[in-house]
Amino acid sequence: MNGPAWLDRTAYPFDSHVLKLDAGRMHYLDEGDGPPVLLVHGTPTWSFLYRHIVAALRPRFRCIVPDHIGFGLSDKPPDWTYRPADHARNLRMLIEHLNLRDFTLVVHDFGGPIGLPYAIERPDNVKRLVLFNTFMWSIRADAAKRRPAQLFSTALGRLLYLRLNFSPRVILPAAWGDKRTLTPDVRRHYTAVHQQPDERHGMWGFARELLGSSDWFDGLWARRDRIKDIPALLLWGMKDPAFTPQDLARWQALFTNAQTRTFPNVGHFVPDEAGSAAAQEIMTFLTNRAPEAHEQTMLYSGVE
Repeated sequence: MNGPAWLDRTAYPFDSHVLKLDAGRMHYLDEGDGPPVLLVHGTPTWSFLYRHIVAALRPRFRCIVPDHIGFGLSDKPPDWTYRPADHARNLRMLIEHLNLRDFTLVVHDFGGPIGLPYAIERPDNVKRLVLFNTFMWSIRADAAKRRPAQLFSTALGRLLYLRLNFSPRVILPAAWGDKRTLTPDVRRHYTAVHQQPDERHGMWGFARELLGSSDWFDGLWARRDRIKDIPALLLWGMKDPAFTPQDLARWQALFTNAQTRTFPNVGHFVPDEAGSAAAQEIMTFLTNRAPEAHEQTMLYSGVE
């Protein structure tokens, strides 16, 4: 798979792989050799989000990065469910297809409620966790998050997402910390990948499921103790308008062996915005023994 004409192979110099699922073809990266690291994206992103981290880790680690059905270079069927539970099943099929063992799981945004279900079911097979700004609980009780989710579930939301490509064109730049790092070339890779309205159902599906999958999220959070002892690294952008320091504190209260690194000038899309610094932190986490202290926090004043 050579990829579409708009794809800059200098920025994304990776080989493509495909797993055929009932929902369609799932595109994924499989780069490098060594202990496996599975990186799971959210919305409106795709494997391009993790390009800096893959480039840094692949000399020593095997990096697997899927594009969810409806995103990136995967198929985008307009009539699929796009429920997080169904994405989680797709991800499990990829894990089993590749026979991944003792792997590190990295999640961002909706990657949390898609990737972490596997860790809940098989904590014995997940060696470490890396969490970028993400969640795994219902937002029904959070008015600040519930109100926009209610809007996006309406006919107006459908119009915004499917006709106007609202998520990558409006929400993504609004949630970006330092706009100088969101170059026209980077932005194009998040907008051009969903050029036609029929290619945008995945993004609208996630918008709908913020509330529609509330019971699923509640069920995951109820079983959170199954992952609390997995060594974790929390990498958090503090200028994120969606996932706040209070959300970070929720994760910090869960894990018994966690390190935290915060990025004061970075917004929601930390793996892209702070790619080099984030990759360095992940490399250190994967190669060093975990500290005895429950948690360490480091503040970054800028993006490397």
